[in-house]
Amino acid sequence: MKHLKKFLSVALAGSVLLLAACSKKPVRDPNAGANQMGNTIDPNSVAIPQDQAPGTGLENRPAETPFGKSVVEPVYFDFDRAAVPERERAKLEAAVKWLKDNADKRMVLEGHCDWRGTAEYNLGLGDRRANAVRRFLEHLGVDSKRLEILSKGSTEAKQGGTDAEWAKDRRVDFIELTK
Repeated sequence: MKHLKKFLSVALAGSVLLLAACSKKPVRDPNAGANQMGNTIDPNSVAIPQDQAPGTGLENRPAETPFGKSVVEPVYFDFDRAAVPERERAKLEAAVKWLKDNADKRMVLEGHCDWRGTAEYNLGLGDRRANAVRRFLEHLGVDSKRLEILSKGSTEAKQGGTDAEWAKDRRVDFIELTK
């Protein structure tokens, strides 16, 4: 009887561990932007300065980062993939041309992901995407000393929306390094 209890306890513990190992990858909560009290921020209660209000033209300005401006069209990736798609390779040729035309400049390859998946996973995926672009540029003759890698993961991703909107977050941006 004593051995039967031990056997059942071990079998139950093993089953629990096995089921826990088969669980799905956690998905980020769409309400992750909630404030500390657990309530979401009302967008109508946020004051927008007049010079930044919609329709003032600021939404049409070129994309800029602390590093500088985006200098080549972004390379877009398929969902949960880091391989550069064939349809995007002409943009890599444009990046090589920009680097040749600006021999004194360096470039940051900034990897991005859509919001699905954990923050840690998306940082890794953004890094793999940026490194895939770096390897491709090096294969085309770019000196690796002129390229920096930065993964932003899903930190700037749009939550909610459609697959087409999420696809815009799965990219590598080409940013001019100003220093």
